[in-house]
Amino acid sequence: MTEALIGFALVLVLVLARMPIVFAMGIVGTFGYVWVRGDGGLFDERGMTAAMSMVGRQITDTAQSYGLSVVPLFILMGLFVNKGGLSRELYAVSNAFLGHLRGGLAMATVMACSGFAAISGSSLATAATMSKVAMPEMRRYKYSDELSTASIAAGGTLGILIPPSVILVIYGLLTETSIGKLFIAGILPGLLGVVFYLLAVRWTVWRKPEAGPAGERHAWPERLRALRSVWAVLLLFFLVIGGLYGALDIWPLNLTFSPTEAAGMGAMGAFLIALFRGNLGIRDMLEALKETAITSAALFAVLIGAQVFSNFVNLAGLPTELITLVTENAVSPMAVMALILLIYIVLGMVFESLSMLLLTVPIFFPLVTELGFDPVWFGIVVVVVTEISLITPPVGLNVFILRGVVGDVTTGTIFRGVTPFWIADILRLALIVLIPALVLFLPNQMG
Repeated sequence: MTEALIGFALVLVLVLARMPIVFAMGIVGTFGYVWVRGDGGLFDERGMTAAMSMVGRQITDTAQSYGLSVVPLFILMGLFVNKGGLSRELYAVSNAFLGHLRGGLAMATVMACSGFAAISGSSLATAATMSKVAMPEMRRYKYSDELSTASIAAGGTLGILIPPSVILVIYGLLTETSIGKLFIAGILPGLLGVVFYLLAVRWTVWRKPEAGPAGERHAWPERLRALRSVWAVLLLFFLVIGGLYGALDIWPLNLTFSPTEAAGMGAMGAFLIALFRGNLGIRDMLEALKETAITSAALFAVLIGAQVFSNFVNLAGLPTELITLVTENAVSPMAVMALILLIYIVLGMVFESLSMLLLTVPIFFPLVTELGFDPVWFGIVVVVVTEISLITPPVGLNVFILRGVVGDVTTGTIFRGVTPFWIADILRLALIVLIPALVLFLPNQMG
């Protein structure tokens, strides 16, 4: 256990020293494995042989994993959706129904972010894309920069919870939990997040009415016209999610998809939509394929590093020792969960979401399941905490992405504006922890 704790501390130090997380976990995991398996020393021959065998096996297994093929397919689907210009149409629909309210454009931004996130599966892509669509409109109606940027940064976090979600896929592969159940478990907490963010907007404009002036009221014919423009988004979402959960398993379709097949159908559907709209040229298609390859390779590399570190932690006996420590001292399961959540919130101040998940899940998952918590429920809890980390100072990745895209708004301004949304996330997290049925009701209805 001592070796594992030292290794964990070394990873934290290396990451804070600006070493990429993949190298930090890989190096510490490899030499830690050498130390534990050998007769002492970082270059023990027997330990080095065992470590090199383990690393080679992890690289081979990851490269040949059929389950991981879902990751590049969902990434490609999100990129084709972006090229198809669907983000503007989603914002137009949300604006038509909500724009006339005080703070309505910020609410429309949150709604559009949730819709775009449901297709793209990426928080960073959602924040970057919606900032280009929503920011000019909110500035035209003299919205404060705090509310405008905060609604985009917070709304973008929904991308890693509302299915399909790459983070949930990786959690499922790490813990051997059903990806289909994780996806459907994310629906209610995701919708709850939308509601809480809308309440955060209302709270902001109640305190500062000048922060979100009311916009134009759209007549019902305009609203219906706007609604018709997003039929492709609705069709694509129904194809992916409906096929995954058996909603299309009726005559004459009789279609059911595995997660990988659903991702493939989604990527093909997004490609056809973008192509038929005339928004996808050869150059755009090549750029999407190139970006998918680069992003997938980076994710796979981080996953390999995490698995190497996980093998070292397990070999050193940290999860087993934690379970023994908790059971021998009769610590209540909810007290343990509260401590785990506190650790996640603190780590979220210095780690980005994927790194935090890969570093901690191998340590906490065995303990959580031993205490009787549902692995699907814990996956959603982890992702919600990860969402919070995306807007938590000093390293809120969505905030910095938005700062880079917008350019003329300070990081401090965005963090000030995002505070009500951060509080809303904490309240949602408390509800999910105290009422597990919010997560488990839909998965329990599955066969």
